[in-house]
Amino acid sequence: MRVDIWSDVVCPWCYIGKARFERALAGFAHRDEVSVLFHSYELDPTLPRGESGPLREALAAKFGRSVEEIAVMEDRVADAARGEGLVYTADRLSGNTFDLHRLLHLATDVGRQAEAVSALNAAHFGAGRPVFDAAEVTRVRAGERAARDLGR
Repeated sequence: MRVDIWSDVVCPWCYIGKARFERALAGFAHRDEVSVLFHSYELDPTLPRGESGPLREALAAKFGRSVEEIAVMEDRVADAARGEGLVYTADRLSGNTFDLHRLLHLATDVGRQAEAVSALNAAHFGAGRPVFDAAEVTRVRAGERAARDLGR
């Protein structure tokens, strides 16, 4: 059975949903018969490629809310993420994810899509790393490969 998931690696609800899905799959008797394929869904393809900025300010402008209101919303999302055992930082950047999706397509071609999604999620949500910067994404992928090679 194949499960198709449309997501963006910087979507907090996709991050949380992935953890919930993985937990459910782990308890499924036929989990070894399930393959998962992630499809690209850009949260905001109108953002300029190659630029990024503080997330809370970007969300405030996008939704016409104050930064304080966005902070309250982010706190609720953070609580949900932590409830799933995920590391979550609100101090993140916002930006266009087109190039991240290109990377995920390349990772799919070599059978490493799941690892790439997890590495980007951990970098963005867990560590607040600037995943919109090509050099930083290269470091994220190198770290993921090193962890894989060490058997983690």
